[in-house]
Amino acid sequence: MNRIEQLLPEEIEKRSFEIISEELDHMGVILPEDEAMITKRVIHTSADFEYTKTLTFSKDAVAIAKELIVNGADIVTDTNMAFSGINKKALSRFGGEVHCYMADETVAKLAKERGCTRATVSMEMASEIEKPVIFAIGNAPTALIQLYNMMQTKQWKPAFVIGVPVGFVNVEAAKELIMETELPYIVNRGRKGGSNIAAAICNALIYELTRNHQ
Repeated sequence: MNRIEQLLPEEIEKRSFEIISEELDHMGVILPEDEAMITKRVIHTSADFEYTKTLTFSKDAVAIAKELIVNGADIVTDTNMAFSGINKKALSRFGGEVHCYMADETVAKLAKERGCTRATVSMEMASEIEKPVIFAIGNAPTALIQLYNMMQTKQWKPAFVIGVPVGFVNVEAAKELIMETELPYIVNRGRKGGSNIAAAICNALIYELTRNHQ
C-alpha cells in the first residue's frame, strides 16, 4: 500500500515535481535544460511520462516563445478549456492577452454557412490580430490545418504554434503539417494532447518568465 503524505496545499505541486524528477532520473531520462520545465509541467498535468518521447521542439523554440511573451504577444486557443487554464493575470504582466473565438456567434454562423468547423473560422479571425500571436491548439486538428493553409494562400504566418490536439481523425497529419513548415513550434507527435496540455505548455513558459522577472 502506498503511504499517504501529509502535505500543505502549497507543498503539493513542489512535491509532485520532485517525484517527476526522481522518476525521470530512475528512468535515465535527461531532458534538454531549456525544455525540461515544459516537459515536466506537461507530465505534471497528465501523469504521462510518454511525453518525454513525443513532445517535439523546433530549433530554439523555447527561447523564441519566451521572447514573444516578454514582448507582449497574445495567445489564441481553440477551446474555452485552454482559455480558462492559461494564467491570464501572469501573462498580462508582459502585455499579452488570451483569446478564444470558439463561442463567438459570428464564428458559429460563418462555420454553419460554409460547412466548416468553428476552429477553422476562429483561426481566420485570429489572423486579424495586429500583433504577434502564439497559437495554442489542444483540440481541433482543423485549426492547425487552417493555419497551414493560410500560410500558403496569404502573406501571413503565426508567430509560434503549440500544436497538441488530441484524437484520431487528422490529428497526426495536422501536426506533421506544422512540423514541415519553418514556423517555431512545440508539437506533440502522435494522438495524445489536449486543451490541458496546451494550457500547461503556455503556463510553463509564463511561470518561468515571471520567476525571472520578479
